[in-house]
Amino acid sequence: MTTGSPAKLIIRFMIPMFLGNLFQQFYNVVDSIVAGQFLGVQALAAIGSTGSLMFFVIGWLNGLTSGFAIMVAQCFGAKKEDRMRHYVAMSVYLSVAFALVMTIGLTLANEPILRLMNYSEEIMPEVKAYMGIIYAGLLVTVAYDALSAFLRALGDSRSPLYFLMISAGINVFLDIVFIVVMGMGVEGCAYATVIAQAISAFCCFIYIVKKYPILHLRKEDFRYSWNSVKKLLGLGIPMALQFSITAIGTIIVQGAVNVYGETYMAGFSAAGKLQNILGTVFVAFGATVATYVGQNRGAGRIDRVREGVRCTQYMILAWSVIAMILMFFFGKYMTCIFVNSSETDVLAVSVEYFHTVFWCYPFLGSIFLYRNTLQGMGYGLVPMMGGIFELAARTIIVLLVAGHTSFRGVCLADPAAWIAALIPLVPYYIYIMRKQKQKI
Repeated sequence: MTTGSPAKLIIRFMIPMFLGNLFQQFYNVVDSIVAGQFLGVQALAAIGSTGSLMFFVIGWLNGLTSGFAIMVAQCFGAKKEDRMRHYVAMSVYLSVAFALVMTIGLTLANEPILRLMNYSEEIMPEVKAYMGIIYAGLLVTVAYDALSAFLRALGDSRSPLYFLMISAGINVFLDIVFIVVMGMGVEGCAYATVIAQAISAFCCFIYIVKKYPILHLRKEDFRYSWNSVKKLLGLGIPMALQFSITAIGTIIVQGAVNVYGETYMAGFSAAGKLQNILGTVFVAFGATVATYVGQNRGAGRIDRVREGVRCTQYMILAWSVIAMILMFFFGKYMTCIFVNSSETDVLAVSVEYFHTVFWCYPFLGSIFLYRNTLQGMGYGLVPMMGGIFELAARTIIVLLVAGHTSFRGVCLADPAAWIAALIPLVPYYIYIMRKQKQKI
């Protein structure tokens, strides 16, 4: 990505990233659709409301491995292949260690976490069972995240997409078999998700073994180096914290929504799923920019970094307008994917959410652009600060309005968070670009 038109490179790389992220979201989305259509509103409320908690757990691992891959991308751009393989090996150590610790810790803390989120006794058993199975499968989740991140660091965003498409299809099939045919309930959704993720991870591994000799690790690559680990953690942990801090804010909001009852939980969950699908474009642009900036930073092409960020900003603004129109005018009909059209109260909740937040999508998209640009440049602290600003804004809104105002007041937490997150990101990006220009 160090030569050629930045706009064309970013679009070509982004489209497979977008489709890959879209199929990755299918796991929880399909679970919610099958649960809502075949098991009812309560099952949709149980599974759908775990989205923020899933984002916290999966987001940490995804952010961690994406941060590790930045070092891989920089070494690849600088043509330091031995060093690159060493970072891959150290990333494997760290990814496995984090996954095991999280599996044990979250399994033990499963019920206490759910009680803090104000789940009622009626749906507590279903939510607890679903999340328990997801926690047990975190090792296969991190395996796919790490392997696909390494491929993207080398500029290959298509192969992970193909494997996700296969596993997403398997997930749909297993959801129907486990729930409709075998009558397993919400546990069937969780088993389907873990099995599908394991298949995508296995496909990634086999593909790397056969097609990418540059990633074939040798014994000396696994020689432990504290300095290398420190560099990886310096990028991985802030990126993971950025995801997790954002997720903690959404968990706080979800806890506030849970107080309003199952109808609001179901409507809010369905709206969130639809918004996440449209927001996948923003996520794909962010991940693309991280790789693009990482490679060009490694090659010393700061001029291309600036040009790539500028054209990406225009594309994000264009998609924001499309998303605003879709959510404002068609959000109600899209919610029918999750629930029957006769559930008018649930549909009304989703419409109220969309009409409250739609105007703020340009700010949401810009977060991914500037956050991932700074991370691709090797700066992890300020992007993490953006997450802290986001968390603080959500928390303040929830404390002020939850239980004191209507549901619309809780919905305002998202726009407030998106605007607050940009407060440290944009000025720092401008500062870094001016500093780099002075060096040149």
